[in-house]
Amino acid sequence: MSSSKKTVVLLAGLCALHLAVLLAGFLSPYDPVRQNRDIPFAPPTPIHFAASRSIRVSSPFVCAIDENRNEPDQYVENCRRTYPVQLLVRGAPYTLLGIVRSNLHLFGVSAPARLFLMGTDAYGRDVFSRFLFGGEVTLFAGLLATALTLILGAILGILSGYYGGWVDAVVMRGAELFLALPWLYLLFALRAFLPLSLNAVQAFLLLIAVIGIVGWARPARMIRGVVLSSRERHYVLAARLFGGSDGYLMRRHIMPDTYSIVMTQAALLIPQYVLAEVVLSFLGLGVGEPTPSWGNMLSTLQQYSVLASYWWMVIPGLALVPVFLGYIILASDLSLRETGRT
Repeated sequence: MSSSKKTVVLLAGLCALHLAVLLAGFLSPYDPVRQNRDIPFAPPTPIHFAASRSIRVSSPFVCAIDENRNEPDQYVENCRRTYPVQLLVRGAPYTLLGIVRSNLHLFGVSAPARLFLMGTDAYGRDVFSRFLFGGEVTLFAGLLATALTLILGAILGILSGYYGGWVDAVVMRGAELFLALPWLYLLFALRAFLPLSLNAVQAFLLLIAVIGIVGWARPARMIRGVVLSSRERHYVLAARLFGGSDGYLMRRHIMPDTYSIVMTQAALLIPQYVLAEVVLSFLGLGVGEPTPSWGNMLSTLQQYSVLASYWWMVIPGLALVPVFLGYIILASDLSLRETGRT
């Protein structure tokens, strides 16, 4: 597979994942915060297929789940009555994209049967639904924090490289300070000074602000290097001689030269910031319960009994692997393409 095709496939896969979490309300069969205390740590529900002789089409169905009387916290299937998996069913209400209210779900089963594709957690909440809704917090925290970092880095890097002098000295000394500090410990220190009792929206915005502000130094230094070269090019000097203002020169001639650096840095920073959100929420410093995020979903693994007995609770952690690999390979392809151009 060529580099361009591989890049397109990676972009398509990452876009599909982000689209899935955007449509979490439609794709998830249950409310992510609804508790079912009678079925804690239920395993993923098996889906069966029964062939119809008349139609010759496999129809998926599930069986009821009963608690095993002989073994506590264990469950058995009761297939005396089956429940077909239905498409486009009505269920728990949700808000799609924060705008459209609906209660239509892609799939589901009729009560009393339940369809838990990834099992349940300690409170009987559907892990699959929480996984999708948690992806909205985790993935978009990474995206928004990256956008904040790159905006700050681009502004400071362009100003530093274009004007030089004391502006360059102040910005670069600040960048060196931020680069010298371990970013993870700096996140902990900043978060420790902020209030802990926050609602989900406040915690999410605060998380984005803290993560985004910490990482501006590296992209600012790289953008500054590009600007130092661009400001001396003949067309920039000619535009200045014809009376072009500083704002016009930076916007029209210098900023376009930084776009490739910005795109490569975005592909590198997004997985780092996703990991930062996961770590902070895992340690209880990010978005808290009952709002799901991949970080607070993994926090239950701090209990060894959960880690050893309920393998499906690890799924949010496993989902991070293809996300990281996708962005890292994408950043590598963008970097190689930019190197080939130069």
